[in-house]
Amino acid sequence: MSDEVLLELRDVRKWFPVGQSVFDTFMGREPDNVRAVDGVSFGVPHGKVYGLAGESGSGKSTTGRLAVRLLEPTSGQVLFDGNDITMLSKEDMRSHRREMQVIFQDPFASLNPRMTLGEGIAHGLRIHNLTGSRAETRERVMDIMHRVGLTPPGTFYNRYPHQISGGQRQRVVIARALVLQPKFIVADEPIAMTDASVRAVLLDLMIQLKEDFDLTYLFITHDLATAKYICDTIAIMYLGRIVESGPLTQVYTNPQHPYTEALLAAVPVPDPRHRRDKPMPHGEIPNSINPPPGCAFHPRCPKAMDICRVQSPPLEQLDQASQVPPDQGHYTACWLYSDPEG
Repeated sequence: MSDEVLLELRDVRKWFPVGQSVFDTFMGREPDNVRAVDGVSFGVPHGKVYGLAGESGSGKSTTGRLAVRLLEPTSGQVLFDGNDITMLSKEDMRSHRREMQVIFQDPFASLNPRMTLGEGIAHGLRIHNLTGSRAETRERVMDIMHRVGLTPPGTFYNRYPHQISGGQRQRVVIARALVLQPKFIVADEPIAMTDASVRAVLLDLMIQLKEDFDLTYLFITHDLATAKYICDTIAIMYLGRIVESGPLTQVYTNPQHPYTEALLAAVPVPDPRHRRDKPMPHGEIPNSINPPPGCAFHPRCPKAMDICRVQSPPLEQLDQASQVPPDQGHYTACWLYSDPEG
């Protein structure tokens, strides 16, 4: 990874143990695990937007929580600004919290209904002792409310979450993250709960705030049309693994993995004469407790070969011959492009 990488995940796994019955315990059976994230590696350059996309159950949100250590990884490393945060004590991690913030998908669920909007935004300032007086706290909160479009801020400061619209609540969640002046933001489906009419407005706001505050985003979405609007680089996840990644324009114009092709083919096209000309995968995403052998996508893949059913393909760079730097390369995990002997 280059020196400009702000966040890096190295072979990160998160397995959640599944509760056993008394009979299974008595018989000495090994407990099952939900393999939510199963060996994910990527780097997010400073000042860029790195997208994670895929169906529900692919491990995107879990990866986002691992990136800011809201979850502890089963194995692997998470480096932020060159420091492995998985090795930090809770006290040392506390000082990193203000630099790594999350914008959650459901603003109503992530806001305290008993706190006014002003109190909710100011909560982090008080936790980290970033202001010296109530007047300074209020000034910081009013300023960030203005920056995110909650104007005039005085009319919103003493309101409660149920008294404003969904789009306004999402602006409050953005303000709460930015008031701490972080370097890095995990945006977990940040516009999924808002009306279609305000989604583009919120995306424009996030892009503007990224420039104003010199932010770096990990942008999590199931909507490839949204990712196209904001991301610089994108990684496609399937059943806990990255199956394709690279610069957004390359992945969108020249998708190599059959799963990526299927996701892009499913993006609605505003043309009634448009007809899909590529086969769509059948069935549903498999159970992550007992994933298929080999390539996890092979039961749904229209291009599956015999080797796909027995051996998992590595994530390999496709454009090595053109001497593209590894951190800017186009990668895919598919036997169509990998040498089983190599």
